[in-house]
Amino acid sequence: MSQPDNTNFSQAELDKFGALAQRWWDPQGPQKALHALNPARLGYVTGRVPLQGARALDVGCGGGLLSEALAGEGAEVTAIDLAPELVKVARLHRLETGVSVDYRLQSVESLAAEMPGRFDAVTCMEMLEHVPDPAAIVRACATLLKPGGRLFLSTLNRTPAAFALAIVGAEYVARVLPKGTHHYRDFIRPSELAAWLRAAGLQLEDVSGLMYEPWRNAARVIERTDINYLACALKPAM
Repeated sequence: MSQPDNTNFSQAELDKFGALAQRWWDPQGPQKALHALNPARLGYVTGRVPLQGARALDVGCGGGLLSEALAGEGAEVTAIDLAPELVKVARLHRLETGVSVDYRLQSVESLAAEMPGRFDAVTCMEMLEHVPDPAAIVRACATLLKPGGRLFLSTLNRTPAAFALAIVGAEYVARVLPKGTHHYRDFIRPSELAAWLRAAGLQLEDVSGLMYEPWRNAARVIERTDINYLACALKPAM
């Protein structure tokens, strides 16, 4: 595999998630919470974009949980990540399931230069808080969208509640996430995300909360946005 082709990444973050690659698809493993979030994330997307026959891009795809789910809804899926271990696991799992996903070890900025205006839907879930320049990711995602396409994001709000639940609770008390998964300083307020979207020429359509319930290992979309939240933005038609 080629090496990452831009500088908008943290090698420490790539190494951290790459170390989880072998158990990425284990629903009781270190990514247990991500497995629980996936149906809610998928439902948020399918409720806003018809995926049958659509071209979809999953940015920061990890081991392919959402990528495969998007393909299962009938989308033609391209999925990218900068962690070689995760892309390898995603490709192996694709062979096991027979699902059609084009996995690439590539940055979103590089893909934006290669395939501008190509996708009906772009997803970027649980990634923005792990990169040095999240606004640049948003700009690249906007470039990749067709006019009329939609960008779907999820991240963590920078609030005391998010610190208490997403870091202290999830990583140190309940231990549903590995310690060090998140850094509070990197959490993103919805107002900050909205500004980046506007600067990229996108129209914010919705912000909704995403609540993980560890006692039943499931997640649902809610109104409260003070911890995890989802956002949908439209690229206006020309």
